Amino acid sequence: MVQPINLIFRYLQNRSRIQVWHKVQMTMQTEGCVIGLEECMNLVLGRAEEIHSKTKSRKQVGQIMLKGDGILLLQSVSN
Repeated sequence: MVQPINLIFRYLQNRSRIQVWHKVQMTMQTEGCVIGLEECMNLVLGRAEEIHSKTKSRKQVGQIMLKGDGILLLQSVSN
């Protein structure tokens, strides 16, 4: 099994676009490229978008920091 921090670091190195699901706001996901992280798994995403699953709308937010303790799931998104 690959450790989560190693997987996120691989996303950072490959400049992969990922989708982040949040613990608190289950109807919203954030999508963007990992441009920074630290040992508590706080992430900085570039070219980020908020995706609202109920309305299927997307909102550009630019660069955003997500706290690691609020992240439920990370998944790679094809470009």
